[in-house]
Amino acid sequence: MWWKTLSVLLVLYVLAVGMFVPLKPGIAYVKPQTARSGDTLRLTVHGYNTFYTRSRAEDIRVWLQFDSAQAVLGQYLNVLSDTTLEATFILPAVLPRSKPSLMLNAILDHPTDGVSLLPSAIEIVRDSTSTAVASWEENPVARLHIVKDFSFPYRNVIYESIRNTFYHVPMWFALMFLFAASVGNSVMFLLSKKLDYDRRASSLAEAGLLFGIMGLVTGMLWANFTWGAPWSNDIKQLMTAVVLLIYLAYFILRSSFDEPEKGARLSAVYNIFAFASLIPLLYIIPRMFASLHPGSTGNPAFGSEDLDNTMRMVFYPAILGFAGIGFWLAQVRTRLKRVEDKMIGLD
Repeated sequence: MWWKTLSVLLVLYVLAVGMFVPLKPGIAYVKPQTARSGDTLRLTVHGYNTFYTRSRAEDIRVWLQFDSAQAVLGQYLNVLSDTTLEATFILPAVLPRSKPSLMLNAILDHPTDGVSLLPSAIEIVRDSTSTAVASWEENPVARLHIVKDFSFPYRNVIYESIRNTFYHVPMWFALMFLFAASVGNSVMFLLSKKLDYDRRASSLAEAGLLFGIMGLVTGMLWANFTWGAPWSNDIKQLMTAVVLLIYLAYFILRSSFDEPEKGARLSAVYNIFAFASLIPLLYIIPRMFASLHPGSTGNPAFGSEDLDNTMRMVFYPAILGFAGIGFWLAQVRTRLKRVEDKMIGLD
């Protein structure tokens, strides 16, 4: 059927584009990462996927920013390499807020690379003895070079592993679609008593479980890179493991009956309750606790701020492609079950 071909093409597109499209330039880190108000700070900026030497130093601008109106512009820029430059900052004596210290963003504007941002790049500690006369409001961030190209956003901490967004997350979407179709067929089996609905339900659950395992494995690989360990007892990880164990129990229940029809009825009822547990386990309970997953504290959901338009051009096809492959696998498995049942004399 056409949808099978389309699913394969979409997955091939996601694999190719997701792996080979470059990231936008970004700021990896700055040194030093602390300073005192009133200091003359010599800051070294280390870029990622940048080409600083392609523009003159006088055309590059670097700010230490508190907010959109309050920032300090770097002076005496010196480009050392494509990924390293230095800038001097004369820090005001008074902080923008009456606090012991503040975190400032580093913003770099480059004619070729565009704009790079490093949130909370440097901590400025208040020095009550300083007499510097520089102002926060003299050099606000403005007249930025916006470069539009087909590239993925640069995100600190995750770096190139942002590409896993196209594989890890869509697998969970595919899992939900497959489990939803599975429970739908279980309901139809209980209403009609037709064994073919049970075959489809179990096949769809098998495919959903497969995608769940792949989603868990890709998540552990991602966590090992970004969090330092494949398993951190994060609430989302724990609830995911519980869901997979619930569906493993579904298949254990099916295989524990000698009478296929009785096993099909009981497993169909269990499937309904198993699917009903997905919502609280994956979407409600995780929101009650802090999580390492993307999103604000207590809200590990995948938010719109985690994607830009370029990523959406790969992310949404990935959902459709992986889901289509999942339904294809379930269809093949259903046909195999029909052959096996005919061989033992079942309808």
